[in-house]
Amino acid sequence: MYAERPPDPDLAERIACVWHQVSEKDTTQLVVPDACVDLIWGPDGLFVAGPDTGPMPTPMAAGDTFVGIRFKPGAVGDVFGVPLHELRDQRVSLSDLPVPPIAECAPRPEWRLEAMRSAVRRRLAQADSVDPATFATARALRAGRTVTEVVWDLGLSERQLHRRSVIAFGYAPKTLQRIVRFQRALRLARAGVPLAEVAATAGYTDQAHLSHDVKRLSGVPMRHLVSPVRKAA
Repeated sequence: MYAERPPDPDLAERIACVWHQVSEKDTTQLVVPDACVDLIWGPDGLFVAGPDTGPMPTPMAAGDTFVGIRFKPGAVGDVFGVPLHELRDQRVSLSDLPVPPIAECAPRPEWRLEAMRSAVRRRLAQADSVDPATFATARALRAGRTVTEVVWDLGLSERQLHRRSVIAFGYAPKTLQRIVRFQRALRLARAGVPLAEVAATAGYTDQAHLSHDVKRLSGVPMRHLVSPVRKAA
């Protein structure tokens, strides 16, 4: 069982959602790139997930409970006290990061989530604001603009956009473009759109290009991803 809820209004600029998941059986969940970073409280405690650039198979035992706070693409900033590229493709215990600890003594998921929300709220109040170009970059690429067009739109050099993207997203703008395009294709495919139409609408050269990129980012063909899958670890 997996459920998402919108963030509190005062967190909505930086937070995409809060979520809760309970594994109903022993399984391995495939986590795929979505350009987000999550703070998660799982069976082994608190950790930070992402940003991912490839598939992350995650073993889960029956009854395992996770609660999480998902940051919007580019919105995490310096909340976790380290450059974001150091968290790329990693799952890092919160205790290993230079941030105040969260007391891990809340037995119920809703209590854990409230403790996490309070900690995130405090960190956001202390953290630097997000570069305005960050959200503009994400919006433009999500709308199908190319990296070259984003450079032109924002009045930046390619080197400037690259540097800002690594700081904000943890990887280069072309990687971000590939991931947001993949996520758009995934949403369309899950809505029942034929794959040839998915490829054209999401901005791929053709269906073969779509298939190659999906396999590269998720490790599996699109048909294995059409049932809802969310980032849980």
